Amino acid sequence: MSELSLRRNLPVDLAPLQRLLSQEADLALVNPSAKHPFDPLEWQEKWLNEPDDASFYIVDASGREIGFFALRIGIGPEVRHLVYVFVEEASRGGTGKELAAYAQAAAKDLGAISITLKVELDNQPALAVYEAAGYEELGRSNGMATMRLDFV
Repeated sequence: MSELSLRRNLPVDLAPLQRLLSQEADLALVNPSAKHPFDPLEWQEKWLNEPDDASFYIVDASGREIGFFALRIGIGPEVRHLVYVFVEEASRGGTGKELAAYAQAAAKDLGAISITLKVELDNQPALAVYEAAGYEELGRSNGMATMRLDFV
């Protein structure tokens, strides 16, 4: 049984995300367009500001946030797009599989029938997680794979 749980980021609390993305390289991977260093106001106003966006923390048994992801409205409210996925380095190695399951459950709870994402082609661990979770690769461009998982 997992020691991890999911916590919806409501109201938006960006202090844990700021801690998770304190390294320049991590922030650049999660959101290359964001200001460096992490700027909570920018994230609140620009990256997590849509009323239908939903963001979540993966929390360990001690209550510490070890990962993060957000679900945006995709091509319609029935499709959620997984963005800003991050798991701290010390917690990698199995947490990605749980994060994928949590993201799917959260998307379903939000009324989605599909979830989409983009992942860098050179991120083999993430690609393997998504493929194992049943995501279908739709295409590749600019070093990224676009993937989708239908729930129905």
